Parts: sequence; C-alpha cells; structure tokens
Amino acid sequence: MAAELTPFQKLIRQRRSIRRYLPAPVEKEKLLACLEAARIAPSAHNAQSWRFLVIDDPAIKARYTEAAFSGIYKMTQFAAQAPVLVLVLAELDFLANRVGRQLQGVNFYLLDLGIAGEHFILQAEELGLSTCWIGWFNIRKTRKFFKIPRKYKIVALISLGYGASRPPREGIRKPLEEIVRTNAFRG
Repeated sequence: MAAELTPFQKLIRQRRSIRRYLPAPVEKEKLLACLEAARIAPSAHNAQSWRFLVIDDPAIKARYTEAAFSGIYKMTQFAAQAPVLVLVLAELDFLANRVGRQLQGVNFYLLDLGIAGEHFILQAEELGLSTCWIGWFNIRKTRKFFKIPRKYKIVALISLGYGASRPPREGIRKPLEEIVRTNAFRG
C-alpha cells in the first residue's frame, strides 16, 4: 500500500501551467501573499537580487501585451487574458552574482530567481490561483515600455489569475532511477 501524500506533495502534483484564465480579478491579499512567498526565498549570499513588476492595470496591461506578444512572440499572447502579469527581474550589481559567474561559471541570480518564482507559483496554487512561467516574450520591447534601467536583467514573466480549465499533466515524468545517481556518477 502506497504512503498517503502530504499536503505539499499534493500541491506540487496538482500544479499546472495554465494558459486560459477567467476574467475575475485577483484579490490584492492573494497577490501580496504570492509576492511575500517570493520575497522570503533563499538566495546566494542572501543577495535577494529579485525584483518584481506587477502589471494589473487593464489598460497598461493591454498596451504592454500588444507589444510583448507580437511577431515571433505571438504564441504567448494567451497571457494577455490573465488579470495579472508579474515581470521577474534581477538586479545584477551584487557581489555574489559577479563572483559566482567568474569563479564558478554560474549565474547565481538565475537560480535565485527560479527559487523565488517557484515560491510565488506554489503560493498561488495553494490560494486557488493559476500561473504560467513565461520566458518567450519580447524583452527589448518590455524594457522600453516600462523604461527599465540596464542594471536589471529581465528574466521571466508570470501570468496569474483564476484558471478557466485545468488540463491533465503534460507528458510523463521520468522515473527517479533515470535521473538520480548515488555516490558516483555513471552514465
């Protein structure tokens, strides 16, 4: 008999990338709870280089998404229907980021933003909201539209709202035996 799943295990198994949203607004308290979950995420050398730009004004969002999801980025225009978009940025002037990149060859800010973004997304899921992590949008037009200084790296966009549908999980996950090695790396 399999062990019963914990509430957290159930949460991560039910979470999906949602691409259809209801027009219902997202309550301010829920949005703030998601941002707070991201804020308390761990980061390399506690740099906390993440920054978030919330886009929830319908008129601004409409003008922005027209620019960000045009041309080759048209396939992500589904996000325009989400009541809230959250732009995920990194402030690049932190010592931990510079040293990590030079000595380790790793852009730690990307790891940090991934953790903070996942905190945001899991909090949203727990609150009954749906999200999609988006990397395919026009970054140049985004920078210009919001007049974002060059010291900030635009990394991703998260759509947030109440999902219109919950599709089944896409694809089959690889078994642990295929992705985990113990004490030595063999093939």
